[in-house]
Amino acid sequence: MDKSLEFGAFTQKFLIRPSPNPSPQTLPLNGLTFAVKEIFDVEGYVTGFGNPDWIRTHSVATSTAPTVLSLLSGGATCVGTTVMDEMAYSINGENIHYGTPINPCARDRVPGGSSSGSAVAVAAELVDFSLGTDTGGSVRVPASYCGILGFRPSHGVVTKDGVVPMAQSFDTVGWFARDPKILNRVGRVLLQLPDVAPVRPSHFVIPDDCFQLLNIPSNRLTETVIGSIKKLFGSHVLQHKNLGEYVEERVPSLEQFMDKSNKHQGYIPSLIALSAAMRSLQRFEFKNNHKDWVTNVKPHLGPGISERVWEAMRSTDENIKLCHLVKSEIHGALTALLEDFGVLVIPTVPGPPPKLLTEGGTLETFRVRAFSLLSIAGVSGFCQVSLPLGKYDNLPVSISLIAKHGADGFLLSLVETLYGTLQEQVEIAEKSG
Repeated sequence: MDKSLEFGAFTQKFLIRPSPNPSPQTLPLNGLTFAVKEIFDVEGYVTGFGNPDWIRTHSVATSTAPTVLSLLSGGATCVGTTVMDEMAYSINGENIHYGTPINPCARDRVPGGSSSGSAVAVAAELVDFSLGTDTGGSVRVPASYCGILGFRPSHGVVTKDGVVPMAQSFDTVGWFARDPKILNRVGRVLLQLPDVAPVRPSHFVIPDDCFQLLNIPSNRLTETVIGSIKKLFGSHVLQHKNLGEYVEERVPSLEQFMDKSNKHQGYIPSLIALSAAMRSLQRFEFKNNHKDWVTNVKPHLGPGISERVWEAMRSTDENIKLCHLVKSEIHGALTALLEDFGVLVIPTVPGPPPKLLTEGGTLETFRVRAFSLLSIAGVSGFCQVSLPLGKYDNLPVSISLIAKHGADGFLLSLVETLYGTLQEQVEIAEKSG
């Protein structure tokens, strides 16, 4: 059986080779294969957007997204498009129309979405790297769930031309890899960055309150990452912080989004408010992008996604100006916290991937905590990378590093520097059990 069929990662298989080059060995991505989420235009194919009604009502793409073309120019070969959550409106990775790609790290667990197939294709070693998009977490979450590297770049630094929009204030083009060197090389092609010597981080901020959101023992992550940082850079670069209090103090516009009820006790109120602001603006922009199609076609949408899409259709412009003010304030607050070469260390998500077909209500606590963490980079527009930290209870876990807007090259180089030591610390942690 074709291994790619076994994992259900692809919607279409094809082969687009790089343009002939007299010296292919000099190209940064020479010999590498990749897949793209079916949200990117590929000339000659309908861009699927995760839904058969979308395919039925849209024409074949007449050009290929510039991001895909730049990877081909870099020497890589594109082998197909991958399954995604419908209209990019979920972080689970389940699709009722095309099936849910199988998580190679944990077959009874969701692969994460909405870039589910792209993550699975990399984790199953079907390709060397892949393209996804990340609005609310759609690269970072599947990277974490599938035990691979996932990079969400600074907002606006990689072109989104030829990509179906979800919510422009947050949409980014991201990528997955198993190897930090490949993650870096792909990033330098997409970001058009030269190869430069790595810059030493000035400080690492460890927000202890964020690690309390985990549903596994927090020391499984913190000891691993802090041990690696100390070994490479010394203990003097570590700073502990209560991020929730810092954000509440520095982002006054969040007051309007604060939940005054007690239903979110044990969470981080300012980060829940940040997530609420993000989702308000996301719904409004999604409606502006897709209202005509949704109301005219009335597409068949899966559970959870259908409710979110129709909720977006009912959204108004109330608080939208305030949402943009929140974006500006959190950008300023985190810039002050990290400066040029500081790094914020957080859990990517609150723990290992949930089981397949878990009911929405059961996942609510996990989702609230997940979006609290995901909204930090999402709303600020900062770059973030999710790194695998082995397994806990035989399920994949991860850590994320966040750097200031525009520090993508610095963060990619840091991943290369840190990765080997992190994996050594993971082995120690797993052996000590």
